[in-house]
Amino acid sequence: MEKLYKFLKYTFITLWTVFIVAPFLWAISTSFKDFQSVNSKVTYIPWLDFEPTLEGWRVLIKSPARGGVDIVEPYFNSLFVTCTASLISIVLGTLAAYALSRFTFKAGFVRNNDITFFFISQRIMPPIVLSIPFFIFLSTLGLLDSLIGLVVVYIVLLMPIAVWIMVDFFNRVPKELDETALIDGCNPYQAFYKVVLPNSIPGLIVAGMFCIIFGWIDFFFAFILTFTEVQLLPVKVVALNSSITPWWSLSASALISVAPLIIVAFVVERYLSKGNLSGALK
Repeated sequence: MEKLYKFLKYTFITLWTVFIVAPFLWAISTSFKDFQSVNSKVTYIPWLDFEPTLEGWRVLIKSPARGGVDIVEPYFNSLFVTCTASLISIVLGTLAAYALSRFTFKAGFVRNNDITFFFISQRIMPPIVLSIPFFIFLSTLGLLDSLIGLVVVYIVLLMPIAVWIMVDFFNRVPKELDETALIDGCNPYQAFYKVVLPNSIPGLIVAGMFCIIFGWIDFFFAFILTFTEVQLLPVKVVALNSSITPWWSLSASALISVAPLIIVAFVVERYLSKGNLSGALK
């Protein structure tokens, strides 16, 4: 029975690995093809099935005047907007989550759980509902088609994620930590920054990872709220499509687009364990 269990387990893991890795292998192979290799027949192995070329990658860094698409500037625009909005969302969301976890708020029939649900309800709402208010808001402030305007919008979109994750995490952190810090002479702010926050790093990492992912892959608001002055990577990648789909360039751009998320996943994976509270209490 044990051998059968191991066989089924490793078979499932192998099939799942193939399911996950196969699209990446296909994209890598296609990114080194040209028009003839893509449209003539199905080919996968370079130098054996087809002659590899770097043209699909070169197009991404060439200027439009030279027949390229130049995704370098949109790439760094996406990095700036995503990282800035995620950082601010984590800071503000963590403070709000700590307050909702440790203090009791009451305004009529509104309680802490209602406030927390209000935050996450902003993510439940369809994006199209927010598009016109955001458009008018940024237009009034003169921030339409600008990086700062996108950062403001992304903060509104990402902070509910940070609040939702961190409230749940702070609820799992024993309140005795706060009380012990206060007994040892810390004021409430010092108890938060010196005791509770260091023990909340896994939660911060998870919240930050989700903020980065949702910010990086957003297409709708990047498309609606930008025109000519600013362009983010998802919009630029979609713009690659034309009457003849350049699969080689699309594959290369897809690999470049997903690379930061893969790097983030590998970097933060070691911090996702929640066992660091062991022994924290006296």
